[in-house]
Amino acid sequence: MIKNKLIKARKEKYTQENMAKILHMTQSQYQRREKGEIRISDEEWERIAKALDTTVEDIKEDDSVVHQINNYDNQSSNYSASNNYFYNIPEFIFQNQQEYINLLKKQIEALQEEIRNLKS
Repeated sequence: MIKNKLIKARKEKYTQENMAKILHMTQSQYQRREKGEIRISDEEWERIAKALDTTVEDIKEDDSVVHQINNYDNQSSNYSASNNYFYNIPEFIFQNQQEYINLLKKQIEALQEEIRNLKS
């Protein structure tokens, strides 16, 4: 989710490049945070608010649900922290998936009941 309040406040004082230097990151990294491609940590929100001489509440927007997808291989127990990505996925997609999961659970229960009936 694009951080419009943050962008507006930042533009009043700094360029993305200036802000990135203040936060000790590249302009590209900072830009990705403003665009919502990378989650802004609570610590970063505090540092940004201080740099902009404002409060976190004035610049932070309520994000839609942000889900972290980890690349963890259960079979080999390999975990690659460098491959974590954050995606802003609309809530309706998760609701749709949850409804589908619930439907599948009901079908499983019905099939298990049918198996029990056939065995008796």
